[in-house]
Amino acid sequence: MNRSGLRSGPRRTASRTGLYVISFATVAALGTVALTTPTQAVSTGRPPFSIDLETVTVSQLQQALGARKITSEWLVNAYIERIRALNGDGPGLNAVRVLNGSAMDEARQADRDRSRGRVRGPMHGIPVLVKDNIDVNRLPTTAGALALANSYPSDDAFLTKRLRAGGAIILGKTNLTEFANFTTSGMPSGYSGLAGQVLNPYDVSQTPSGSSSGSGSAAASALAAVTVGTETSGSILSPSVANSLVGVKPTVGLISRTGIVPIAASQDTAGPMTRSVYDAAALLTALTGIDPQDPATAASRDVVGTDYTAALSKDALKNVRIGVVGAPTGNQGIAFTRAVDVLRAQGATVSTVTVDTSGLPASILNYEFKRDLNAYLARLPARAPMKTLNDVVRFNLAHTGEGAIKFGQTLLEASDDIDLDDPATKAAYEADRDNGISTARRRLDSVLQAGGLDALVFAGNGSAGIGARAQYPSVAVPIGYDPANGRPFGMTFLGTAFTEARLLGYAYAYEQASREWRPPSVINPSLFRCAQPGRRPQSCAP
Repeated sequence: MNRSGLRSGPRRTASRTGLYVISFATVAALGTVALTTPTQAVSTGRPPFSIDLETVTVSQLQQALGARKITSEWLVNAYIERIRALNGDGPGLNAVRVLNGSAMDEARQADRDRSRGRVRGPMHGIPVLVKDNIDVNRLPTTAGALALANSYPSDDAFLTKRLRAGGAIILGKTNLTEFANFTTSGMPSGYSGLAGQVLNPYDVSQTPSGSSSGSGSAAASALAAVTVGTETSGSILSPSVANSLVGVKPTVGLISRTGIVPIAASQDTAGPMTRSVYDAAALLTALTGIDPQDPATAASRDVVGTDYTAALSKDALKNVRIGVVGAPTGNQGIAFTRAVDVLRAQGATVSTVTVDTSGLPASILNYEFKRDLNAYLARLPARAPMKTLNDVVRFNLAHTGEGAIKFGQTLLEASDDIDLDDPATKAAYEADRDNGISTARRRLDSVLQAGGLDALVFAGNGSAGIGARAQYPSVAVPIGYDPANGRPFGMTFLGTAFTEARLLGYAYAYEQASREWRPPSVINPSLFRCAQPGRRPQSCAP
């Protein structure tokens, strides 16, 4: 698909749904902004320049910003209007939890800096939504829990500071599966007691997957230019596949976890969720850095300062050896086979391999969740409502009538029951942790080395479990849609530690050759038809 989200010359201001192409005149008519740019004032109904927010890339936005055809202030206004039309109103995607009241000030500052020649990087002036388990100063960090509804951090998370340092604008925060899907067994992905259910814009009858459900839905429906999710095991990759996104689950230690509500330090990481590989690379560039408060980031010293956009090349797959893991059936199998054929056509040598993903050592999540959540809560200001995991468990039991634990809290209670001070429990945990990491790495490394492979490719998010235990990076990319129902298919590249640049290069070469991605309004037009601004079709319900 042609992904050019920038259009010049006279044109009508509506496209397929009339919603996601927002021109200067359209926004002005909606009363959201009185638009002038440094080089022109729009005063007619036939604007010389417009932006399709649903398909525009970060690179294209930077071109428009650099050419002074738009401002970051205008861009923030446009995304806020889109959030109003799609998040609470219209289809009610419920992807965005809260907006940052300072976003407009941040946008104006980004515009001032740009006018003075101080562009700080590929994310300068670009609006970003972050998952609501990531601290943003002056906004609550709730993790979707009623118990944390009024839990305000004293500072930004380290990654939030990195975004600001790169000139990005924090637009707001996205909903998620409560406590990143570590509340109970059987909770629907995208559900939280505080915010309710996130919807998948490609098919609202299907899961948005999780736990970064809101980040996935928001990125897919273009409620921001890009979003940030977090993953312990599958929580970036799975919703990226479900929402037809590029998702980067980085090596543990590439991005700081300081200021993020945790599950387990051995596996937790944040990462980009975007509509294109370039956008993911630009966002990853802004997110990384060594944090003295997160010792795991010291291991990333050799890649600090990497510009991941520089690794993107249409020729990145030439002479690369790829091992293909698994063979799905049905329409997914057809799409996956077609994707593998593209890899070959772009110069990769492809072979079928087997990776044993079963029988890994016992999970360490219960132990680490209690330890790490208590450590996070201890960092909060004295006025914070919760001090320990046990406080959360007791709060939930006292507020069942308010929907605090509609699906129970079996995982919270199991973790809370662990005695962190028991030497035998700690020794067993440490053995399982170390054995889990070494076993997962040995299984992956042996397959890569035996075949002289540069990366592995899995159907869907198949790399998630073993990749999480190994602490290795993965990059998910869209590969098409089920012709029976339009639901997205994806595949995932996996490599060894700190090979994100190479994986993004492979994903980019595939993306540019395949052109498989389609926005949700094309795949699922009925969801968006009655959400357009201005005059509604007569066929729409009142």
